[in-house]
Amino acid sequence: MMTEKRLKCVFNISSAFLLVLMLLLSKNADITCDEVLHYNHSVSVYNYFATHGEDQSALNTPVTNLKYYGQSYDNIVTILIKLFKIDNVYGFRHLMSTFAGWLVIFLTALFAIWLRDYKAGILVLVLYMVSPTFLGHTQNNLKDIPFALAYIASTFFTLKFLVSGRKNSYRDLIFLTANIAFAISIRAGGLLLICYLFFFFFIFYLFKYLREKRIDLIEVRTKFFWICCITVISWFLSILLWPYALHGPVKNVVESYRVMAHFPSTFRQIFEGKAEWSDFMPCYYLPKSMVITIPIIVLAGLMLFCTFFKIKLNPEKTLLHGLVAFSILFPVIFVVYEKSNIYSSWRQFLFIYPGIILLASTGYHCFYEYVKNKYFKWGVVALIVALSFHPLMFLLNNPHFYYLYYNQLVGGLRGAYSNYETDYYYVSQTDASKWLIDYLNNKDVHGKIKVKATYPVDWQFRNHPEIETSYFRYEERSQYDWDYAIVANRYISPFQLRNNIWPPENSIHIVYADKVPVCTVIERKSKDDYDGYVALNEGRSKEAIDLFEKAIKIDDRDEMIFYNFARASYNDGQYQKADSLLKRGLELNPDFEPILMYLGNIAKSQGRKDEAISYYGKVINVNRKYFEAYVGMAELLIDNDVERSRTLLRTCLAISPKYKPAIMALADTYRSSNPEIAKKYDELANTIE
Repeated sequence: MMTEKRLKCVFNISSAFLLVLMLLLSKNADITCDEVLHYNHSVSVYNYFATHGEDQSALNTPVTNLKYYGQSYDNIVTILIKLFKIDNVYGFRHLMSTFAGWLVIFLTALFAIWLRDYKAGILVLVLYMVSPTFLGHTQNNLKDIPFALAYIASTFFTLKFLVSGRKNSYRDLIFLTANIAFAISIRAGGLLLICYLFFFFFIFYLFKYLREKRIDLIEVRTKFFWICCITVISWFLSILLWPYALHGPVKNVVESYRVMAHFPSTFRQIFEGKAEWSDFMPCYYLPKSMVITIPIIVLAGLMLFCTFFKIKLNPEKTLLHGLVAFSILFPVIFVVYEKSNIYSSWRQFLFIYPGIILLASTGYHCFYEYVKNKYFKWGVVALIVALSFHPLMFLLNNPHFYYLYYNQLVGGLRGAYSNYETDYYYVSQTDASKWLIDYLNNKDVHGKIKVKATYPVDWQFRNHPEIETSYFRYEERSQYDWDYAIVANRYISPFQLRNNIWPPENSIHIVYADKVPVCTVIERKSKDDYDGYVALNEGRSKEAIDLFEKAIKIDDRDEMIFYNFARASYNDGQYQKADSLLKRGLELNPDFEPILMYLGNIAKSQGRKDEAISYYGKVINVNRKYFEAYVGMAELLIDNDVERSRTLLRTCLAISPKYKPAIMALADTYRSSNPEIAKKYDELANTIE
């Protein structure tokens, strides 16, 4: 077996090689939806400081809520971009993100070496090398990856600080202070690290007292003094590049933490085969998302750690590993308990992954040391190699889509498709945009070209002024004027994904990841659907009918065309035809809310109460935030089941307290039985615009 000196040499060479490799691979990185938002905000932050606070756009973010993010790493990168006049903005951002990712890996490995030895450090490198989700985010995530760096670094230096006794290293104190400040300056959730500092201090010295039956009071007082200094200094440093925090160094930082703990923006996402809102995910959403996307090799390492760490670690090492485990488990338990709004798989919890890797590497290390037979030791090595195969093949075959990885527990990405989110970050739109640019150049298309996309692609087309780009929702594509469309598979109905209704037949290019379609480029064959929609809105129903007739001959896989066609037919008195068209639309998407709602409204207007209630119930089941359905259903229940009607409306208001139609409908349920209560609801409704 290799000596520690040789292992150190292997570790250093491997770390350097990994840095070079990661920087080279960063050229494959595509632009994410979050990147666009955070870069634009970082420009606003830059302008805030460049104008000495006159430009207040960084403080006015009612839609994105980005004023609550410190996002210091984004801001630093943008300062460098402006300072050195870098044109390839996103290319540079990807390099800087990758470098931060490598620092996470390197620091975790140093942590493992400090706790164990160089074998553990090398194991850390290996486990990261076969972690597609984490590697994918290192390429273009300047928020979660730097936060992961600050989190693991703070944990590392906190433990070094505690075990140093009276001999405090000023270098470690500086690193600890800087990393806590760095964490808070990225996300207000970094305040947790200050809490850890005090909590770990208490646990460490309690453990030490129970084991040694004595305690060094001078050492304790000195440590506590330094902890107080670190808290104050790190808090001060954390707000230097954060405009909102500068306007309230304590109040606004605490407010930011409160907002981030219960983020106000919610999103629909696919989980276990159904589209659901992020604030209504089951309590196991986060742990399950992690279990099905973390490679089996890492999960197996964690199991080995739980099995062998008590056998191979001394009491102090057990405590240190236990504190690392706490730093992993506490955030997960906290958000599950708080029922926090979580979305995009476990991206927001990448900061606990370094700790997971650290414990997994310790698990393999302990298992390796536990096994005494030479051949069994080689068996452990063979096990690591075998378990690395699945994620490694995914990495080799999908250079642009590392973060889409799913493990064997759900059948890989192909098994996860339509059951869980895949390209939630829209990275595939960059590849699709490049293809479309080449396609249009080769086709020699002249004149203005309109391109729609399911997330803005302005940057990708910045050098092509003849191409006008804008955002649209895929299900509303027939209601917009466009020539080409770029559509990622985010927000596509799981039914359509499962039944190959998406990508549509008029796709001219499909982007695949592991043989799964993640994005498509669509060429419009006709604008009759759009012209029909315009005619319908202008009251020209007969003309709209003629146009929709032509449209469905070209595209009969767009449920919105059938919906609008049915509206035009109904307006023209063709009720049977309207009903038939709506049913055809549901064949394409049984969960299409506008059609279900329209069928409910038609049934209600024609006196078919039970049928209308059934349709409204289906709408609510599909989308619990389709508030109009609550009101429609409640109005039908007032006469026969007033309590159910009120319960329904209160459920609606629990989700959206200021939904005025529901408040007014609730007042109506009391209008005859209790006018005083009805009056109070009327007064409440009048306070809402």
